[in-house]
Amino acid sequence: MTGVLLVDDHPLFRTALSTAVRRVRPDARIVEAPTLADAAARLRDDPGISLVLLDLRMPDCEGFTGLLTLRAEHPAVPVVVVSASEDGETVRRALSFGASGFIPKSASLETMSEALETVLAGEVWAPPVCTPDNDDGTSERDGASERIASLTPAQLRILVGLRRGRLNKQIAYEMGVSEATVKAHMTAIFRKLGVLNRTQAVIAAEALLLDSDAA
Repeated sequence: MTGVLLVDDHPLFRTALSTAVRRVRPDARIVEAPTLADAAARLRDDPGISLVLLDLRMPDCEGFTGLLTLRAEHPAVPVVVVSASEDGETVRRALSFGASGFIPKSASLETMSEALETVLAGEVWAPPVCTPDNDDGTSERDGASERIASLTPAQLRILVGLRRGRLNKQIAYEMGVSEATVKAHMTAIFRKLGVLNRTQAVIAAEALLLDSDAA
């Protein structure tokens, strides 16, 4: 039996996703989570989950942070992004961050079902999108995305803390670790991102944001 985790803070849309899943897998076991923290706990406690459908916008995560966190902690479980942010750049970046598919929230039930069939068959599904032929910074963003994707879950949390302007002691308190541990992680973060200081790390962290968040 396929275990599918629906991660979205809107109950009505979780219902719509559940309907799409059951069209493809009538015997699927549906598990729901309204926050990223709930989703992480479900995945830790339920080894039977074999697919995650994830919204990018929830109260406790921003941009691609949730996707990166789940992929880092559970690399064997495919994650499909289901989002109202449907522009080509968001789709491309989600796939570059490890999503197994991208389903626009505006998609019809038939399209959602087609996408789920494709992903459950082990393939990647994404909507046809128009991308510019000229290089408008895409290569640079791809490089930043790859470097951020190499961070561990703990390093990712610290990077998000840096972007939010947190001090080392504040990040340490929120994570339940020592300041020395945070500093050690920051050294690794700077190395992986190819930066020299906090300011440059914060600039690199902008790759985590959706374009509408950065605007």
